[in-house]
Order: sequence, then structure tokens, then C-alpha cells
Amino acid sequence: MKLLKPVFVAALVLGCLPAAFGQGGSAFAPFDRWTAAVVSGSQSSLAALYSTNPPAQTQMPGGKSADPNEEPMFWSALASKGLSAFDPKILSITHPQPGETAVVLRAEFKLGGQPYTVEGAQVWIQEGADWRIAMTQRSDLAPSPTFRLPEPAKPNTDLYPPPRDAQKEIDTALAAAAKDHKRVILVFGANWCYDCHVLDATFRSKQFAATVAANFHVVHINVGDDGDQNLDLAEHFGVPLKGHVRVPSLAVLDPDGKVVYAQKNGEFDDSVKLAPPDIAAFLKKWAPPHA
Repeated sequence: MKLLKPVFVAALVLGCLPAAFGQGGSAFAPFDRWTAAVVSGSQSSLAALYSTNPPAQTQMPGGKSADPNEEPMFWSALASKGLSAFDPKILSITHPQPGETAVVLRAEFKLGGQPYTVEGAQVWIQEGADWRIAMTQRSDLAPSPTFRLPEPAKPNTDLYPPPRDAQKEIDTALAAAAKDHKRVILVFGANWCYDCHVLDATFRSKQFAATVAANFHVVHINVGDDGDQNLDLAEHFGVPLKGHVRVPSLAVLDPDGKVVYAQKNGEFDDSVKLAPPDIAAFLKKWAPPHA
């Protein structure tokens, strides 16, 4: 997955707080109200959720907009196009400071029976007793990709620990591998990366969970919300991310830390291109010799 550079980097700080999803809702009630407003198709209900003073700013592939009606118009128009099965998945939720919440999302839905996807991010600011969206980033409306790998029903927004924990996580995994003679898979990625969530769901799936558990310790290395963290660590293990952050990117280590595989050509950064046989072949090839 290519890095979607946020226009509000300062609001997307390092680290991700755990998010507990309730039955039929997210961990952030204002986001649930936004979801309901999109489904209703009410532009006025949506507009009430966006800041007007100062006006909410939107970054789109075609450029920036300071029109607070930009997003309410886009999302409310979906209902008239036959919106159904609206399912916005929260990939990352952070709280940079009191009264501020940043959400990275992937909205999946159908228009006239055809599946579509929009990826984006929102920064919510508390205004008195209310929460309003101050900044957004959004991709174009696009047909949903067809995944052949398992997808997570609810992405784990705490999948990647804070970037500062990377070396500790690696050391712990190598120590465990030295005892049980397994290998260590380093997965460089981030909570905002949907392909990273797909790969994790695949490793945990009924088809592969037993194989992964028997042969590997999996460590998730966070490259940060702006994709600029732990890049030196990636280079150390032979994974070239500097200047071209595409994740997930993998490395496989022996218990002594020796690199036996390092991703060089984006083999895992686009889950649409992968199928279960690809994952099976990878796990079989790089399983420890005793397996």
C-alpha cells in the first residue's frame, strides 16, 4: 500500500491508542453520527458535523478545498446513487491532545449494487459539548478491489505498537525464537495501511494460523503515521523503504538475527495481487529447517 500523505501530519501523532469497538458501533460516538448521516443522505445533518469557523479543510486527489460544504455534498450524494451496505472501517484512531481525535478510515459500500471504496482521514475537534470535523483527506470514489486473501471484519486499530517499541519487540521475539527454534517475521507497516490488516487477517486465518504459530514469531514494526519512522531499522534488515514507503514489507530472521529473506520488490505491499497459494509458498519456503 502506498503511503497516503496526510495534509495534517501534526494531528496524526506517533502511536495509536487501543480502540474497543462496541456492538454495531465504533470507539468514537461522533464518528457513528457521521456514519448515520451518510446513510440518511441528509446534507444538512452532515454539514452540522463539519466546522464552519474556521471552515473545514479537505484534501482530495485533485487539490485542496476550504469549502465546508465539500464533504457534506460528496457523502450525502451517495444516497441518491443507490447507497447500500455502508461499512466504514476505522484503521487507526489517535488522540493527539485533549479535545482532538484523528481517524483513518476505509469506507466500503455499494452503489446500485456495485461495490465501491473510499479511503480517507478525519480530524475531529471538540467545540464545547459538540465534536466537529476540522480537516479531512479523501481518495476518489473507486470500484472496490477484489481480494483473494481474508479481510478483517474489524481492523485491529492497535495492531502496530508505537514506533518507539520496535527494537524491544524484535529483541523479545528473537529471544523466544532462540528457545523454540522458530524464525521471526518482521512486518513493516502501520495501522493506517489496509493491506497490513489484510496480511494480518491472513496469517490469523483458519488456513494459516497453525502454520504461522508453529514456525514463526510475527513482529509488527510501525513506520509511523507519516511513514518516516523505523526506516533505518528497515534498511538494517535489508528492506529498502527510504524514499519509497510501500507497506507491508517483510523480513525473515533466524533466531540469531541473521536475515534469511528481505522484501525488495513490493512482494507483499498490494494484497489484491496475492492469493492463498502465494502465502502458503512463502511460509513453506522460509519456515525453519526443522519444520
